[in-house]
Amino acid sequence: MKCNQYLACKICIFFLFLPATLYAAGDMTDQQPIEVTISLGDTKNKLQFYPSKLQFETGKLYKLIIKNPSRQKHYFTAEEFARSVFTRKVQVVDSTNKTLAEIKGLINEIEVYPDGTAEWWFVPVKTLKSSNFHCTIKGHTKAGMTGSITIN
Repeated sequence: MKCNQYLACKICIFFLFLPATLYAAGDMTDQQPIEVTISLGDTKNKLQFYPSKLQFETGKLYKLIIKNPSRQKHYFTAEEFARSVFTRKVQVVDSTNKTLAEIKGLINEIEVYPDGTAEWWFVPVKTLKSSNFHCTIKGHTKAGMTGSITIN
C-alpha cells in the first residue's frame, strides 16, 4: 500500500511541474531585443502613428522605440497592452542615443516631447487579439492618432 502511495505522489509531482518544463525556453533574460520603431506624428504635424499596426509575440524581448518628430508632444497610451506585457524598463534617450533616464515598474502611457525618444523594453506574457493605442491629448484621437496592437 505504501509503495502505491509513494508512486502516486511521484506521478502527481511530475505532472505538477510538467507544464513549466514544457514552456520554459531557457534564460529569457539573456535575449537580444527585437527593435520596433513607431513615430508619433511626423515633421508636418500630421496626427497619425507610423506604423499604426503593431504585432508582437509572447516570450520575446522587444525594444519599442517611440520617436516624436513633430513640433508638439504626444502620448502613446495602450492600457490593455500594458497589462499584457512584463515591462523591463523605459529609457529616455537624447539625440546621441545617450540614456538620460530609466523608469521601472508598471507603464500605462508614455508622453514624448517634440524631437524626443523613449524606449520601452518589454516581454509580452499574454496574447492579445487586437487592442487599440491612441494619443490622449484632446482632439488627437478623433483626428486619427490611433492604432492597433496584436500579441500572438
